[in-house]
Amino acid sequence: MIKLTARQEQILNLIKDAISNTGFPPTRAEIANELGFRSANAAEEHLQALARKGAIEISPGTSRGIRLLDMGQGRPVGSPAKTQMTLPHASLMQLSLPLIGRVAAGSPILAQEHIEATYNVDPTFFTGKPDYLLKVRGMSMRDAGILDGDLIAVQKSYAAKNGQIVVARLGDDVTVKRYRKSGTVIELLPENPDFETIRVEPGQDFALEGLAVGLLRAWG
Repeated sequence: MIKLTARQEQILNLIKDAISNTGFPPTRAEIANELGFRSANAAEEHLQALARKGAIEISPGTSRGIRLLDMGQGRPVGSPAKTQMTLPHASLMQLSLPLIGRVAAGSPILAQEHIEATYNVDPTFFTGKPDYLLKVRGMSMRDAGILDGDLIAVQKSYAAKNGQIVVARLGDDVTVKRYRKSGTVIELLPENPDFETIRVEPGQDFALEGLAVGLLRAWG
C-alpha cells in the first residue's frame, strides 16, 4: 500500500465524497475552496501527487476529469471521469447499453425508435449501474465537463439529491442539469453562465428520468 500524506488522504476522501453525493468528482476550484487553499493551483499540485502515487487518474483538459484507482494497482474503482470510447476486451463486456438520440415529445426515453445503437462497456467506468446512454445536446453543462455530443450514462431513478446531475423531462424537452429542490420548488441548474436556471413550478409537467453515473466521450 502506497503511503499518503494527511493532506493527500483528505483530498482523496473529498473526491470520494463528491462522487458518492453528486456522481461527479470535484473541480480544482471546489477542492481549493473546501480546504482553504489560496488558488486552484495548490489543489492541482496535490492531485498530481495523488496521480503519481496511483490513487487517481487525471484526464487532461477537463475540470472534473478525475478517476479513482485501486491504490498501487492502477485499476479504476468507478468514476464519471472521461473515458475514451473504445471497446474493452471481450472478457470485460458485461453491460449492453442502448444509446438514446433525440427524444420525441411525449414519448418514453427508452422507446425503440429513440435507440440509435447499442454499446458493450466495462461497468467499472461508472459510479452506479447505468440503464442507458443519452447523447448530450448543447453546452449548458460545459463547466461540469459535459460537452455537446458526449454520451452520459444514466441510471433510471425517480428521485434525486440536491447537487446530483440528472436527466429530467420538462414538458416536451429532455434536459441534463444539476438538481436542486427547496420546499416545493425544483430548480434545474446549468453549469455554464450563458444559460439560465430552469425553475419548475408546482403542477408543471415535470418528471425525473434518471441520475448521471458516468460519461463517455468519443475522441476524434
